[in-house]
Amino acid sequence: MAENPIFSLFLPLALGIVMIGLGLHLSLADFRRVAQAPKAVLVALGVQTGLLPPVAFGLAWAFGLPPELGIGLVLLAASPGGVTANLFSHLARGDVALNITLTAINSLLALLSLPLWTALALALLLGSDQAVPPPTRKVVEVGVLVILPVAIGMGLRAWRPALASRLDRPVRLASTLVLAGLIVAAVVIERQTLATYAAVVGLAALLFNLASLLAGYAAGRAIRLGVPQATAIAFEIGIHNGTLAIFVALHVLGMAGAAVVPAIYSLLMYLTGGLFAWWVLKRALPRAEGLRSA
Repeated sequence: MAENPIFSLFLPLALGIVMIGLGLHLSLADFRRVAQAPKAVLVALGVQTGLLPPVAFGLAWAFGLPPELGIGLVLLAASPGGVTANLFSHLARGDVALNITLTAINSLLALLSLPLWTALALALLLGSDQAVPPPTRKVVEVGVLVILPVAIGMGLRAWRPALASRLDRPVRLASTLVLAGLIVAAVVIERQTLATYAAVVGLAALLFNLASLLAGYAAGRAIRLGVPQATAIAFEIGIHNGTLAIFVALHVLGMAGAAVVPAIYSLLMYLTGGLFAWWVLKRALPRAEGLRSA
């Protein structure tokens, strides 16, 4: 399999526009607040780098996955959250400033952690001692796609606050439409992969996706963070950068089989992410707001 050029061109453009919209809701004070309370960042990064890859190893062994598919699952687990995580968090009323901070830090951390976990997967699952170089170019692309559009949106909010306020509802609508479009595109583009491999690795990818989302949310609530912060952590470590994992599998490892799991996961995450966002909006967030007002 290979990355679809139409999807790879449309996705960054669409998400870049959405990220400008997210920046309309942010100010420097939001990021200062995150910096003054680093507990959320430390917990999220700890779960991402220390818990999820071992979970991926466990699922690979439990399901008896072929080595390349198991490597793909571990590679996915070691990949940081992406721009889509910020979009889901925005729609679910999560702490977007925390999301953006986590995406930036997690992407830099992945330059070290991703090669280490991938090399371990190659050694344990394939008996290979292949060294894995850090995916620097892809990490830079993620940084540009996140930070630059958000900075543009924040600038508009600072200079034209009335305009930023008027754009709130249109941006949320556009974000919802972008997500719907991505789901449809993912189903169409990956239909052959899904039909071929869903029975082999689909359940493992789904369980890993759910484990990531729930572990992030539970970790945030366990340390008494608010629902918006726990939601941000859940999406940051529950919506992995499948494009980065596919890139490393194809262009660094040269393993088409290792790209299958991220491809299937990239379809499933839109569905599970949407359901999780609905749950937060309909149940968790109203309940938390009721407790605060009591």
